[in-house]
Amino acid sequence: MMNRSWIVQYTFALGAVILTVYSMVVAKSLLQPLLFALFFSILLSPFCGWMERYGIPRALSVPVAITSGLLLLAGVAFFLYSQLTAFAGDIDIFQQRFEELLQGLESFLAAQFGFEGLLNAELIVASFQEFIKDNTGTLTRGLAGAASMFTSVFLVPVFMFFMLLFRDFLKEFLLKAFGRGSREDHERVKTIIEKVKDVVQGYLTGILLVIFILAILNSIMLLVIGVEHAIFFGVFAAMLNVIPFIGPLLGSILPIFYSLFTMDSLLIPLVILLGFYVIQMMESNIFTPIIVGSKVSINAFIALILLFIGAQIWGIIGMILIIPIGAILKVVFDEVESLQPFGFVMGTVPGQFRSKKSVVAEKLSALSDRVKRSAGAEDEGRHKDVTDDQE
Repeated sequence: MMNRSWIVQYTFALGAVILTVYSMVVAKSLLQPLLFALFFSILLSPFCGWMERYGIPRALSVPVAITSGLLLLAGVAFFLYSQLTAFAGDIDIFQQRFEELLQGLESFLAAQFGFEGLLNAELIVASFQEFIKDNTGTLTRGLAGAASMFTSVFLVPVFMFFMLLFRDFLKEFLLKAFGRGSREDHERVKTIIEKVKDVVQGYLTGILLVIFILAILNSIMLLVIGVEHAIFFGVFAAMLNVIPFIGPLLGSILPIFYSLFTMDSLLIPLVILLGFYVIQMMESNIFTPIIVGSKVSINAFIALILLFIGAQIWGIIGMILIIPIGAILKVVFDEVESLQPFGFVMGTVPGQFRSKKSVVAEKLSALSDRVKRSAGAEDEGRHKDVTDDQE
């Protein structure tokens, strides 16, 4: 009887997972803008609430908040476009430097090993062009997918407008849909909604602040080294940090190869790699723990699994969305008694189960813990003062 019950539960769970993944794949053109709109709406809701407390009607505060966010994004996009235009002017330098490196390598192979005519820059460039020509269909499909993505982007502000305008109505819907069983269920759903709101706001604001700090540090590091287009490389690498694990690696590759092709010393790419490594150590052990804090307490193993799942379902967009989705799921798991084991395995690993870190990582983590404790004490003191004033 127990085996049959276990098989039934497994079958229902497997069926639910398959249907969920299939629905996410089929309905991605709708779900992706909806999720982006949901996260950005949660991020902007305090701004709307602040305006409404000063007497501004919701029908006006919502478009003002959305317009402010769009103007900020437009400013960032214009900056990246102008920097990318300047960077594109160096393509000829890339090709010339690439041919020089191939000629030097060919001379070295001929002198040391007697290999002559092994490397031919013109043949390599022609082969690359032939590869592009043979894969035109794949590139066209990729551009069509990008066009579809940009079409979906225009839906995000529309969805945001209605989500922010009807946010109280939507909250009441969730309470009626999932909290109608008892007073306890009603309070539990209300708690989940508030925690999800705090998690998403804390994650997004923290990530934006971390990106801003990394952009400054990356740009300063590259400017000191003397890399051209240092600000573009620094900001681009910082923005890729939204993709955990993989983003920082991708962000460091471009300036490393640029310095390899445009600068004479081979030591400079190694210095850039070391600089990015140090900054990334500071980000993972100081900036993210202090700024993002415990809002998104997902351990590295589960985060890596989530990234692979997101990449398989929605590609790069899925890798960006899957971490806040996982954080929301963890909030739900922690509040529902039957799902608490899943919330436990997703959360931060307790101290007795952790492996020993390196000396540098231990010191950085200790510094982060001291800063967080100090910030927590200040927040508690401010909360106590506000409570006393209210009394």
